[in-house]
Amino acid sequence: MKKTIILISINLMFFGAILSQENFNKLPSVDVKTLSGKTLNTSKISNDGPIFLSFWATWCKPCIRELIAIDENYIDWQEETGLKVYAVSIDDTKSTGRVAPFVNGRAWEFEVLLDANSDFKRAMNVINVPHSFILNKNGEVVWQHTSYSPGDEDEIYEVIKKVAAGEDINH
Repeated sequence: MKKTIILISINLMFFGAILSQENFNKLPSVDVKTLSGKTLNTSKISNDGPIFLSFWATWCKPCIRELIAIDENYIDWQEETGLKVYAVSIDDTKSTGRVAPFVNGRAWEFEVLLDANSDFKRAMNVINVPHSFILNKNGEVVWQHTSYSPGDEDEIYEVIKKVAAGEDINH
């Protein structure tokens, strides 16, 4: 009887680990706000092509440089790969009011989401910003990157092209 219980426990731990790893590659279900104040559940984020998801803040200089570089290329990348970009602001409730004027002043073309309580940030295990993810058309996280240096957008675009072509990404 003890052997049976031990075997069942080991099997549950093994299959539970496999299932949790599969779920880790998908976006968690967390409510965030759009700039217009609407609630969006992050599990609904989807696209027929790759998705670039970047966690950022108005006070983060590397984040802003990354998003400016992405914005400069966004229309071309969107036409070539079907890319969709979501920039998730982690500014807290005190500074979240600065996000919309900040974004509008730069005329960024992509979606900006507000994660004022950092629920989405925690669910994605984001410690520092910028922290970026690329998802495939199935909504699976296939690549992630922290920090930003000028020229990183070239590597990001190479990954986006591979994801759009359905190639495996080993990063």
